[in-house]
Amino acid sequence: MIHQLTLSDVLAEHARSRPQVTAVVDGEVRLTYPELDERVTRLANALAARGVTAGERVLWLGRNAHAVLELLLASSRLGAIFCPANWRQSADELAFVLDDLAPKVVVWERSEAAAPLSGDGWILAGADYEAFLAGGSAEAVPEPTGDTAPGGDTVPAGDTVPGGDAASAGDAAPVLALYTAAFDGRPNAALLSSAALVAHSASLLVVRQMEPGFTFLNNGPLFHVGTMMFCLATFQIGGTNVFTPAFDAEEVCRLIDAEKVTQAFLFGQMIDAVVATNAGGKYDLSSLRFISHSDEWDAMTTVDDSPWCRSKMGGYGQTEVGGMLTFLGLAPGAAGFAGRPSPLVQVRLLDDSGAEVPPGEAGEICARGKSIFSGYFNRPELNAARTRGGWHHTGDLGRREPDGTITFIGPRLRMIKSGNENVYPAEVERALKIHPAVADAAVIGVPDERWHQAVKAVVVLRDGQAASEEEIVEHVKGTLASYKKPRHVVFAESIPKKGFTPDYDALDAAHGGGNYPGS
Repeated sequence: MIHQLTLSDVLAEHARSRPQVTAVVDGEVRLTYPELDERVTRLANALAARGVTAGERVLWLGRNAHAVLELLLASSRLGAIFCPANWRQSADELAFVLDDLAPKVVVWERSEAAAPLSGDGWILAGADYEAFLAGGSAEAVPEPTGDTAPGGDTVPAGDTVPGGDAASAGDAAPVLALYTAAFDGRPNAALLSSAALVAHSASLLVVRQMEPGFTFLNNGPLFHVGTMMFCLATFQIGGTNVFTPAFDAEEVCRLIDAEKVTQAFLFGQMIDAVVATNAGGKYDLSSLRFISHSDEWDAMTTVDDSPWCRSKMGGYGQTEVGGMLTFLGLAPGAAGFAGRPSPLVQVRLLDDSGAEVPPGEAGEICARGKSIFSGYFNRPELNAARTRGGWHHTGDLGRREPDGTITFIGPRLRMIKSGNENVYPAEVERALKIHPAVADAAVIGVPDERWHQAVKAVVVLRDGQAASEEEIVEHVKGTLASYKKPRHVVFAESIPKKGFTPDYDALDAAHGGGNYPGS
């Protein structure tokens, strides 16, 4: 069998075929592909010396940095699994991730959440990370012994590269873990293989029409697949990834001008902030090829005519499919609001029995193909449920239109969309119910002029207990990421139920719920 392409292999090839191309820009750090390749080899050897072998996990706990890409590529070289954690999480949420994933090594930045969790196997980002990397050998990394299944069991290794220039696990081995979808109150780590990531990058390269010289500004969080998918597609084409810790309108403008950025992670409110910051024309943003947004924005940038930006960006996607499952750019003038599937996947709309529903009827969006994930880490029951019948069941409802395109209707389980963040009621409800004064609680989304939706908590207090709205909000804020906290709290005598679960339709009607995704 011919060896298939891993992320490590892509880097090794770029080091040979693009020796003068800048791969990474991060503050004062500028690395060509050969320089990045050498650093990744040293990092992989340093990690191996700490006991990181095929199937072991490496965690990044910090904001955006070139170290994220280096750690992912070094993990690919070892056959290990890399996870960039959500740095906005609370200490309680991060403690869950650490216990769940059991990483061998954690590279971290200081924060209120991370500081008390430090211990053995933790490497501080910055000078300590650089010293750790520099201490690794520049010798070729030994070939991993095998691929690793989602639960951590070893399975036979794939073929290896003749000559062994860049050691890497088989392309089917999980290499990237992204936590997603806290449907049951706790998140799950979706595992993506090199094969899935390379395939998704290939489809995105076509739809976005990415060419050599493409430069992507990683200003969105790299623990989200929306930023990571463009980072990896840029890497795949041999372009330049520019990193900045987080969105800052002034710094985004400066970097677009200085690095001639082609694309950045931007949506409505971010774009408005950039326009306001650059109102006097201080920065040249014309290298940025982006969707039309406003007269002021269009005058500053270059309106992109690729399929990705021709009318509306995107389509339908989720972490478990590598990013995008369908693209609007593949279906100009389509009836379906999500466009057509990537050419590397199949999509079916299935009923509860697993039968395909006819066009015009709602069914669960199910998929199989090159870019689909490998399952959730250490979740055998969930994996069995999500892959029944040989299809990945997304948990979302859709409809096939007469022209064959797809319309996304909404999650089978309720989700709140606040700004660009997904908030799952079960997760917030779990946090509410651990408050000593709370007997029961339910969470809905209510329309919000600025954020599209805001979280609203309906709370039942225990007999003889008291708590204010402010106290409830602060309690959740101390348990979960701040964006998940309720913006509104109402106290009720009881929560209406359907069986054992809240009757969300009744709660919406009573408390002004609405604006859910797909509605």
